[in-house]
Amino acid sequence: MTDPSREVTLLLQRIAAGDRSAGEELLPLVYAQLRAIAQGHFRTPSDGARTLQPTALVHEAFLKLFGDRATAFDNREHFLAVAASAMRSVLVDSARAKRANKRGGDAARVPLEGLLVSFEERALDVLALDDALERLARVSTGAARVVELRFFGGLEQTDVAQVMGVSVSSVERDWRAARAWLRRDLLSADAGGAA
Repeated sequence: MTDPSREVTLLLQRIAAGDRSAGEELLPLVYAQLRAIAQGHFRTPSDGARTLQPTALVHEAFLKLFGDRATAFDNREHFLAVAASAMRSVLVDSARAKRANKRGGDAARVPLEGLLVSFEERALDVLALDDALERLARVSTGAARVVELRFFGGLEQTDVAQVMGVSVSSVERDWRAARAWLRRDLLSADAGGAA
């Protein structure tokens, strides 16, 4: 039996070398994992009815990854990290479009007492999280990357450590620091918006 991770890495190398048929072989191998990650973003509603479904999120992210030109990936973990960024981009674009279509243009706020729970359950306003991650990246790019990989990519701490080339304890430390920083930042943003 072949190692699925190794098989994905070999297919990614073939894609980078220009083999178009490798993309057709890759999708079935990574689709279930990408769909599971996407499904996690839709577990609980965040800011009203969703206009984007998990299947559409996976397809849009896949198009971002392999649309006009194939991106070179080092391995399965690198691919999943870039897929996390693509999913974040698709979710943010979708939320911005939805917000632009609303009168008043402002999404409902997450109640203050449920903020951290919402973050943990992926029910937080995607635009608020994206803005907060941009601010966090100015303070700590590593912590922001850990959040992106864990929240948008659905990666476990060991996978994040491998993608980032750091120890699991560094990922755990950045994850704790990022959660505390985001809690403070989002609470202050919520208080500022309510004032």
